[in-house]
Amino acid sequence: YLTTPPSSYPPIPMLDLINEIRQTLTNNRLRTILTGISVAWGIFMLIILVSMSRGVFNAFESQMSSSTSATIEIYSGTTTMAHGGFKEGRRVRLNARDIPEIVAAHPDMVDEVHSTLSVDTAKVETPTDYTSQGLYGAFPGSRDLNRCKIIAGRTLNHADNSEKRRSLLLEKRNAELLFGSADNAVGQTVKSMGLAWNVVGVFQHDWDRDNYVPFNTLMQIANNGDGYVWRLSVLAPGMKDEEDGKKLEQDLRATMARLKNFSPDDSGGVWIYNRFTSYLSSRAGLGYLDIAIWVIGILTMLSGIIGVSNIMFVSVRERTHEIGIRRAIGAKPRSIMGQVVAESVVITTLFGYIGVVMGMALTEVATKLIEGNATIGQAIQNPTVDLSIAVKVTVVLIISGALAGLAPAIKATKVKPVEALRDE
Repeated sequence: YLTTPPSSYPPIPMLDLINEIRQTLTNNRLRTILTGISVAWGIFMLIILVSMSRGVFNAFESQMSSSTSATIEIYSGTTTMAHGGFKEGRRVRLNARDIPEIVAAHPDMVDEVHSTLSVDTAKVETPTDYTSQGLYGAFPGSRDLNRCKIIAGRTLNHADNSEKRRSLLLEKRNAELLFGSADNAVGQTVKSMGLAWNVVGVFQHDWDRDNYVPFNTLMQIANNGDGYVWRLSVLAPGMKDEEDGKKLEQDLRATMARLKNFSPDDSGGVWIYNRFTSYLSSRAGLGYLDIAIWVIGILTMLSGIIGVSNIMFVSVRERTHEIGIRRAIGAKPRSIMGQVVAESVVITTLFGYIGVVMGMALTEVATKLIEGNATIGQAIQNPTVDLSIAVKVTVVLIISGALAGLAPAIKATKVKPVEALRDE
């Protein structure tokens, strides 16, 4: 006879629950392993997809950094409307004198305006050798210089530009050709366009081999009296959202229309590329890609989760007699349900983390291979899985395991003790 009411029996102790889960897994090894493989494969594919998505996002961020993405570029155009006594079809040319005008017209939004100038025929030479890469005039902090990785010395600064110094930034291969190494080049003197230039630094880039000099210096030496340039890059860190970007683009077009005497409604007068709004659109697109990859990965996991659910149904059917005995001696339905769900979570999490480890190992190998390939490195960078993704995968595993065991657990709670005790 029972001395304690059935309703007061405690739930299964944690140690007993662990032992029962271990026994269930070991008694049906082949079935558990085959089911677990599908879970591991689903998680493995999820890790690979997410890591590749992260690699694409990292490459995008490195190429469109915050210092260069908040930029609107203005190019010369041709008018399509008659205005101010001029016929349509007039060529609109930009020049360096437009730079202070643009900054003064938009002091709240515009920080700096950069431009570029090149003399492709200029040779950079020493008494023993020369390179015919030419000279490229740029403003300090411009997008062109930002993409250059300084490996020796320094980059060009504002003093070089404002004082019109004959400072020169050599590309690594040019420095090795002229001086043997990058370190030997710094501080040396080279000749170009009949003048002596001081090498202040050496940079490295995958494809850029230009020799950079201060914009104002080259503008003066090149005898460009009209100061014509082909591009103006407007740096506007004051832009915060897409609305700011579009408004500043319209304001810049109106400013250029005033300076160059063409209609503000003439879209052909100058061609404007809003790098900031393009950056926001691309970033949003990558966000949707990340969501799509998570959806695809979770759907891939679904086959494994269904397998886990099936194996738990079979487990409940095989243990009907055992469940009946427990119900007869007072085990509560939530205790039975908790055991089944716990077994499902353990199977899903155990094999899921096997898939995680395999996926992380492959991404590490892929990272090493990508680092040695400049072409692929421009599209994918550092496709590794960080702690935040591991936490997300853990949450997905636990939820998936719980859902996989929920239906079998509900079925187990509906087992009637009398009928279960008769089951063979």
